[in-house]
Amino acid sequence: MRVVLFGYPLGHSVSPAMHRAALASAGLHGWSYAAEPVRAEGVGAAVTRLRGPDYAGANVTVPHKSAVIAHLDGLTPVADAIGAVNTIVKQGSSLIGHNTDAAGFLADLYAHEVSIARRAVLVLGAGGAARAVVAACAGVGARLRVVARRQDQAEALGALAPVEVYDWAPFGLLRASEGCALIVNTTSLGMAPHVEGTPWQTGVPFPPGAFVYDLVYNPADTALTSAARSAGLLSATGLGMLVEQGALAFEQWTGRAADRAAMRQAAEAELARLAGRQRSSVAQFAKR
Repeated sequence: MRVVLFGYPLGHSVSPAMHRAALASAGLHGWSYAAEPVRAEGVGAAVTRLRGPDYAGANVTVPHKSAVIAHLDGLTPVADAIGAVNTIVKQGSSLIGHNTDAAGFLADLYAHEVSIARRAVLVLGAGGAARAVVAACAGVGARLRVVARRQDQAEALGALAPVEVYDWAPFGLLRASEGCALIVNTTSLGMAPHVEGTPWQTGVPFPPGAFVYDLVYNPADTALTSAARSAGLLSATGLGMLVEQGALAFEQWTGRAADRAAMRQAAEAELARLAGRQRSSVAQFAKR
């Protein structure tokens, strides 16, 4: 059976290595997992391919988490409420959209012992990943603030939970971050190969005591998490969330328990390999 990852671009992804490790650990040697870069105009055709008899489903990543919905036969209540799909599971002849991002995010927050009930959480960005984070945080009683470039997207998050929307500008960020217990980057800023990127604007101090969580996991230490630590804050990338959401998806496709330790080890090894390749490319360019 085949499982694929849809998104664009995918050169940064460690999901294939992670899921192959899970398949091997479960003894599913006849299964495969592969990344398939898909541009926006190809989403419908990509989903149609999943209807073939040799497919069990797919993962979906940026920027297609909402676009795939129109091509599916149904959604789980969680995916429907969030309005974003990161996992497609074939059930008979039907393709059902799931969202394991929200549960995966909360699981990793708990692993880091971050408590957000009745506390302020700042979400940076308003896309599909932000929708999952907002739903997850609202579900445990957090108070949501959003800073995003697109005001309309940010305001649309209000359909999921009450949110306060602030401008994507230094003063807006300063106001939004005041007293926050948690700051979550849901944008792709800082993702390899553009590792210098960050959603945190120059000159804005981090709020004291906040935990900074960057959904970007490649590189292993992002510009945002590094800056947060330099400011004396605890921080984490989204690698733990990636493993948790991936394990939940794996269990939906296969009906087998996912070996989270093997998945984490494989993901970390692939991150190290990709980082080494990038350093080699930079060194070769510098010699020219």
